[in-house]
Amino acid sequence: MGGAGAVLPAPKMAAVAMRLPVIRKAVGPSGRRSGEKHLVVPGDTITTDTGYMRGHGTYVDEEKLVASVAGAVERVNKLVCVTPLKTRYNGEVGDIVVGRITEVQQKRWKVETNSRLDSVLLLSSMNLPGGELRRRSAEDELAMRDYLQEGDLISAEVQSVFSDGAVSLHTRSLKYGKLGQGVLVQVSPSLVKRQKTHFHDLPCGASVILGNNGFIWIYPTPEQKDEEAGGFTTNLEPVPLSDREVISRLRNCIVALVTQKLMLFDTSILYCYEASLPHQIKDILKPEVMEEIVLETRQKLLDLEG
Repeated sequence: MGGAGAVLPAPKMAAVAMRLPVIRKAVGPSGRRSGEKHLVVPGDTITTDTGYMRGHGTYVDEEKLVASVAGAVERVNKLVCVTPLKTRYNGEVGDIVVGRITEVQQKRWKVETNSRLDSVLLLSSMNLPGGELRRRSAEDELAMRDYLQEGDLISAEVQSVFSDGAVSLHTRSLKYGKLGQGVLVQVSPSLVKRQKTHFHDLPCGASVILGNNGFIWIYPTPEQKDEEAGGFTTNLEPVPLSDREVISRLRNCIVALVTQKLMLFDTSILYCYEASLPHQIKDILKPEVMEEIVLETRQKLLDLEG
């Protein structure tokens, strides 16, 4: 057996991904829309009017107000400031943030929130398990690691900002607290749109917390809100495959929107999710697919604005 007539198996060819040129659909009017920002780079003259007050990111040179950072010009009455497009998170009172515990200290936790300095969560600024209201005792201080330990993710609200820019957080509401199972996506804080609420239960079956600090948490929508535990018990039941696929798709959609520099809010994420449905989850991150679904999302948002 064998001899001269034996046929060797053909070598297997590696799969090659090929891209073909496609005709791009024209996006709506590209003229300057009312919602668009006035962008400047360092050295640009913002205004020559002397009636304006100088804010962050600007300086006065020969009676002209000039930008010192690259970003969007914002005017509040007579105050002009430039908000940088690429920056660390600058906390403001009332912001919703997602953070990671980095250190347990005396009566406080240090939290990484994507800002220049670590944020602080005081033991007195959080609900005790069960939501009971009382003064914090030495026993509570000893049990701090049972509540939150290094590496835990939390959602919180900015309570105050110190003079050096460090942020003090609080979790004195049942919607804040320790986060359970989900996926964290880190984006630039300038791409998260400020809204009345940053907690969204999306109709596709998952929920997102859009932290003002650029940390976005995607998790399966809980079936019933757990009011008793005060945000400390985490559900560690295995997440069904269907929910994991929805979360993975949402995560890739957010990465696509960020790559194409589109603002993140509930509507843009939902439109992008719908536009991505014809594609496989892993294909969303291919550059041409990314461009196509974000183009469709942008067009839908323009149609919505009317």
